[in-house]
Amino acid sequence: MNASGGNGSTDSARRSANVVKHHPLLGQPHDAELEGPVALAEHAAASISTATEPLGPLGRPFNWRSAFFIGLATAAGVVVTIGFAEMFIVAAQTLLLIGMGLFLAIGLEPAVSWLINHQFPRWAAVVSVFVVMVVIVGAFVAAAVPAIVEQGGKLIQDVPGYVQQLDDSSSLLGQLNEKIHLKDNVEQFLNSSGAGLAAGVVAVGETVLSTFSAFIVVLVLTAYFLADMPRVRATLYRFVPAPRRPRAVLLGDQILVKVGGYVLGNVIISIISAVVTFIWLLILGVPYALLLAILFALLDLVPVIGSLVAGILVALAAFSVSVPVGIATIGYFIAYKFLEDYVLSPKVFGKVLKLPALVTVVAILIGAALLGLVGALVALPIAAALMLLTQEMLFPRLDSVKSPGTR
Repeated sequence: MNASGGNGSTDSARRSANVVKHHPLLGQPHDAELEGPVALAEHAAASISTATEPLGPLGRPFNWRSAFFIGLATAAGVVVTIGFAEMFIVAAQTLLLIGMGLFLAIGLEPAVSWLINHQFPRWAAVVSVFVVMVVIVGAFVAAAVPAIVEQGGKLIQDVPGYVQQLDDSSSLLGQLNEKIHLKDNVEQFLNSSGAGLAAGVVAVGETVLSTFSAFIVVLVLTAYFLADMPRVRATLYRFVPAPRRPRAVLLGDQILVKVGGYVLGNVIISIISAVVTFIWLLILGVPYALLLAILFALLDLVPVIGSLVAGILVALAAFSVSVPVGIATIGYFIAYKFLEDYVLSPKVFGKVLKLPALVTVVAILIGAALLGLVGALVALPIAAALMLLTQEMLFPRLDSVKSPGTR
């Protein structure tokens, strides 16, 4: 009886010891006799949970060199690569908007940091910079929309006069019409594609709406990235192994400074180009001066190529006034281009990007071929970042490699 009673009390004690209390939101305590190994594991989990490590310490790392993992990686590698490629293609437009938001946030970060260094709390610095940016964009839109509406309507009113000039062989348009039969080609196009024009108008409306929606999305993303930039920066650096992290911080911060300086500098140069071009066109009496100045500013955001295209468009508009005005405008554009390339850009970008002229042109061409206008806009800071990494990481390693036969 005593032995039996002793065994019964021992079993009862073991069962009570194996009862593990669960998280209050995950159900009732479990019994080891009912759930076996699971309850034992839960009991062990309770023993390794401490105040400093409530979820327990890290376990042993997996042996990634085991036959199972090697076979799994080999078999799934192609599938995963194809899946990521397809996912990237599907989400390319969204990823582009996210990238633009991050790019603009990095560009505005120097202004935020400057305010923080002058005793602004970060939230106040972010709000101040963002409000200034919104005011600038709003002022630009407020100036552009009335100019487009007013001067676009004036252009429509002037179309009959231009048509009459096509029949006048003494005018510039008339001489151009005699050489390439411009009027006949335009009439043939209008007669043969009336429905196409209507579809084109609808397509233009859809493009404008899509562009406006994308602009709002980029603006919101920029605000979020800018507000959370310290956490974003720290998270990106956490992906670098700890021994390499200090070096990565130095290189990464230098790249961020290059991007920020490029964005702010590019905007400043673009504003200067718009003001100077507007004054020039206004003095010479070129029609649609404000509209052309705004177009010049937008295109001038794309380095090298953008200002060239803008200059051609402005010169064509100036030739509609007279040949001397057109020639004078070409001279103005050459002078301004010289001033921008050899005075403004070196002052703004010289200490920031430090890119040779050849690298600048090649980077813009490749960026435009890959991502169009957006690629051309971000080509220079990306090229500057790659050049920095090449000079600081690749070249030193290649230079330290000993040639065969040396000791």
